[in-house]
Amino acid sequence: MHGWWQDLTDLVLPTECGGCGRPRTVFCPRCRAVLSHGAPRRVRPVPEPSGLPAVYAAAPYADAARAALLAHKERGALALARPLGTALAGAVRAGLRAAATGAGGAGAGAASGAAGEAVLLVPVPSARRAVRARGHDPARRIALAAAGGLRRSGTPARALAVLRQRRVVADQSGLTSRQRLENLAGALEVTAGGARLLLSGPVVLVDDVMTTGASLAEATRAVTTAVYTARGREGMRKRKSGSRQKERKEGNSMYGAPEMAGVHGAGGVVCAAVVAASPDSFGMDRN
Repeated sequence: MHGWWQDLTDLVLPTECGGCGRPRTVFCPRCRAVLSHGAPRRVRPVPEPSGLPAVYAAAPYADAARAALLAHKERGALALARPLGTALAGAVRAGLRAAATGAGGAGAGAASGAAGEAVLLVPVPSARRAVRARGHDPARRIALAAAGGLRRSGTPARALAVLRQRRVVADQSGLTSRQRLENLAGALEVTAGGARLLLSGPVVLVDDVMTTGASLAEATRAVTTAVYTARGREGMRKRKSGSRQKERKEGNSMYGAPEMAGVHGAGGVVCAAVVAASPDSFGMDRN
């Protein structure tokens, strides 16, 4: 029975470890330890793009972590989504803890949201042509696994894939930091109806890898713009219904972008989390 089951498993799971190539295992204990060795850390790319939120990573993008991410992304080793999601969940927790203490985050209210609010993991989307070629969106798949892990550990969370590319962008490989920022400027938008969903809880942007931080900075801009617009419309509806005085008393965030930049409740970007980041960015941790 064991031999038959193993043969069947080999048909649907990788026959070797995604990190080191060890046979008959999806991700061996040694490679799992690489992702869980030490606490996830805040990372900063050099140069750090404007608008980048605090970013937390589980591991440097090297060795077993790099091999596993490439196997999942480019070679369709989909079973790796769960261990990679576990690593991403750890980075999310680190970001939420920092936000709760005000250390490089948004503040205590943002970390957990109001009672009953789930943390929203918003993945940075891959280009549509890349999704078609690969047959899946790696960041979205890992975000789903991370949200499940967070829920199992007692943190309400859900993956919310509400970002999409609004125009074609060039392949990022080989581009400098400045070129990546220019390539992605204005490239992302929130899907129709997505802004309303973003208002249901605090936002953590997630991705599999961070190199220059350009993608996360653009995702932050897209989410902030959509939420600001949605709150403005919500405020207009409230004012028309006769609640103008109440809004002023509570401090509605619709009155201008400066106010929006300081809002970190439901719909606010608390931080960003990735499975791995450029090794150089770990050296810039100043916390």
